[in-house]
Amino acid sequence: MLRKLFDRHTWNNKTETVMLNHPTKASPAVSRRQFIKTSSLVAASAAAAVSFPSVVRAQGKQPIRAVIIGIGGRGSGAGANFLEAVKNLGIDGKIVGIADLFPEVAPRGRDALKLPSETPCFSGFDAYRKALELPEVNYCILATPPGFRASHFRACVEAGKNVFMEKPVAVDGTGCRLMYETAEMAKQKNLKVAAGTQRRHQAGYIETIKRIHGGEIGDVVTLRAYWVNGGPIWHRGDHGDTELERQIRNWYHYIWLSGDHICEQHVHNLDVCNWIMQDHPIRCWGQGARQQLGDKSGEIWDNFAIEYEYNNGVRLFSYCGQIKRDWSSVSEAVHGTKGMSGPHGIIHVNGGDTWRFREKSIDPYVQEHMDLINAIHNNGDLNEAKQVTDSTLTAIMGREAAYSGAGVEWDDILNCKFAYAPEQLYQDCSKMHFGDARVLQPPMPSMHNILKEPPVVPART
Repeated sequence: MLRKLFDRHTWNNKTETVMLNHPTKASPAVSRRQFIKTSSLVAASAAAAVSFPSVVRAQGKQPIRAVIIGIGGRGSGAGANFLEAVKNLGIDGKIVGIADLFPEVAPRGRDALKLPSETPCFSGFDAYRKALELPEVNYCILATPPGFRASHFRACVEAGKNVFMEKPVAVDGTGCRLMYETAEMAKQKNLKVAAGTQRRHQAGYIETIKRIHGGEIGDVVTLRAYWVNGGPIWHRGDHGDTELERQIRNWYHYIWLSGDHICEQHVHNLDVCNWIMQDHPIRCWGQGARQQLGDKSGEIWDNFAIEYEYNNGVRLFSYCGQIKRDWSSVSEAVHGTKGMSGPHGIIHVNGGDTWRFREKSIDPYVQEHMDLINAIHNNGDLNEAKQVTDSTLTAIMGREAAYSGAGVEWDDILNCKFAYAPEQLYQDCSKMHFGDARVLQPPMPSMHNILKEPPVVPART
């Protein structure tokens, strides 16, 4: 009966905490942005000070000059969040440049953000390098398809820039190794890095997980994580003169660009579980399928069900899906020896009262930029690159367990030399050009395994 308290679901276009044992009837697909912004238990700015300063006026501090690299839906959203953050903080902050691969996209993003018409816009595979060369730039917003994240992050850190980057941050072990190396480089240079895992900046999560770590529900026994949409993800069709262009314009549906939806969306919930455990899983196994996508172009699956094991034996049961269905849920829950918790803001102690976080909030999408800017101005200790890479690799490990039909160990996936991306991506992606590209068959368990020598990765002919 107790678990009824902790499931958040969408129903009739509303997101709420409901007293049900099972996921409820739901609206169509829920975006991560819509879910966070409509949650009735979002966190308060005052409680955010538990881990981060909330609103710290910063007059007299260095100006913040930002560039956006990747100005699609999330890049535009992150740009708007940044502008609201500098307004809240009362500082001199501006967006001074926009970079995107496609020439028609950057000016459209500039206009959507109501930036001055003279704001430079760059296009092409080398657009990010041109943006980094703009005078005074000290803040980079990375929001390209995830496959490019590791290379762009490396370029930003080498150039000495503070970074806000969207999640996930890699699509394979090769990208994760580059991320870990660059995270250490950023630390040595005293650069500040925030990731788009905004629950880490959401006061309800911060306060609740602090209480979990303080022992209020006892020792953690098991965890559950959902990112289950009530409908399929977008599909943009096939547009472009070359295979590579067609893939990038429809990027969500290619493993080397999105990492599949277990990485692109479900990484949020996996990150919360890693945060609670203060660790990452060491192995996993699971299954999934490609059902409703059918013969549409692309490689990704519709759903995953993964069981993870942490080093202390605790199990995490993870489920994510993008299938038309009558229910959906984006939530996490944790069971302990003394009680249970919905880490967004609920704790129930066995035989006791239920505590709920009910404070008002600053939008966590804005708060994460405020926290990064405050860290820059106050020399705070903020570098989230390693933790978001841990969570990204957690998602990758689960994906490959399902793809292969085999159990997968953390060290094996981290050290795997197979890269889904074109070879040039991790060498110098500014020198990539539109042309031919590999297209994989949608993975089939027992017929797809990147850990074999040589890897078994069937391509379309």
